[in-house]
Amino acid sequence: MSNQIKAIRGMNDILPTETGTWQQIEAEMRRIVSAYGYKEIRMPVVEKTQLFARSIGAATDIIEKEMYTFDDRNDESLSLRPEGTAGCVRAGIEHGLLYNQEQRLWYMGPLFRYERPQKGRYRQFHQMGAEVFGLAGPDVDAELILLSARIWQSLGISNQLRLEINSLGSADARANYRGILVEYFSAHKEQLDEDSVRRLESNPLRILDSKNPAMQELIESAPRLMEHLDVESKADFEQLCSMLDEAGVAYQINTRLVRGLDYYNGTVFEWVTDALGSQGAVCGGGRYDSLVEQLGGKATQGIGFAIGMERLVALVVLSENLPKADDLDCYIVRNGENSEIKAILLAEHLRNRWPELKIRTHCGTGNFKKQLKKADNSGAKLALLLGETEIAEQTVSVKYLRRHQDQVNLGQTDLIERLPELINELI
Repeated sequence: MSNQIKAIRGMNDILPTETGTWQQIEAEMRRIVSAYGYKEIRMPVVEKTQLFARSIGAATDIIEKEMYTFDDRNDESLSLRPEGTAGCVRAGIEHGLLYNQEQRLWYMGPLFRYERPQKGRYRQFHQMGAEVFGLAGPDVDAELILLSARIWQSLGISNQLRLEINSLGSADARANYRGILVEYFSAHKEQLDEDSVRRLESNPLRILDSKNPAMQELIESAPRLMEHLDVESKADFEQLCSMLDEAGVAYQINTRLVRGLDYYNGTVFEWVTDALGSQGAVCGGGRYDSLVEQLGGKATQGIGFAIGMERLVALVVLSENLPKADDLDCYIVRNGENSEIKAILLAEHLRNRWPELKIRTHCGTGNFKKQLKKADNSGAKLALLLGETEIAEQTVSVKYLRRHQDQVNLGQTDLIERLPELINELI
């Protein structure tokens, strides 16, 4: 019987063959949010359970079925964060960042939900989120959508995603619509599945988001929230649509888009793809103007989005638009007396001069031929050879690994100055 310990189901390792892609995508996202003037915030992955119960909504699937919750040694109920907005709001209130202030924040990291694992939906997953506080919109609503659109453009996947938008209106309009929905679905209760019957009293808007094929005709005939919006929300939504039209961002108005969390109001949106099967939502967000007050702060407007990193990475890989991240620029091969320290010192000189380059020095045993094979397998563009002759003459032989070209011999000082030039010849 094996004693091997494996990863928890739905919590996956991201291996070295994959992390290069993740790093490229993450770096591009960081560059873009920074260019928009957003600042990073880092929150803990464990929060008091009450935070999520008060923000997300006690009748949501997350609270009822999906949270990783436990009592600590002081018998306080804690939970692994299932989403990022609540923690960001809590941090903003706690540290005095929100009241009478404007904040544009972003974060990235792991989240946890106990769900049935499937492709694109895991028990530990990762999100990049952006949140804006203190601005009523709809201009900032448009900015967030344009920011997300720029991410897709920079990653070469704009043609794989479509934008769906809706408005949930004010709290009063939503409450009024809730009553209309309850009345409609109650009259057709025999057609509702078990989940929808449960949601009928607790969260009837979520019935609109049901994927049950047997209920689609009933849902399609349901009263539409857009027809019951308050005047201000309707004007904001029309202005948002006008701004997106002016910016050339295509969108679809999806009157069934309600998002899964109770704190949303006004604008909601999703970026959806058909390329990943059933897990098609890559990014989702919306406005939550009552959440700060709901969590104990002074009333402050808010809007944000979250991008599912696993789904985004899968889409980028599928699209094959991201340049391949070569592991190394150079691999130093050595042979002869004192070659170990000579190779290490050469690498350090190169790193001092060109800190952005990726250089690996061969360590351990292995003859020249085996070292060259390792250099080739590493993905490096160049092999830098230090044999007995090179060490004696203070030179380095440069072997091109990615194309047929004669090997060249350079003085070490010359090599140190010219190395990027030699590498760029291969691009």
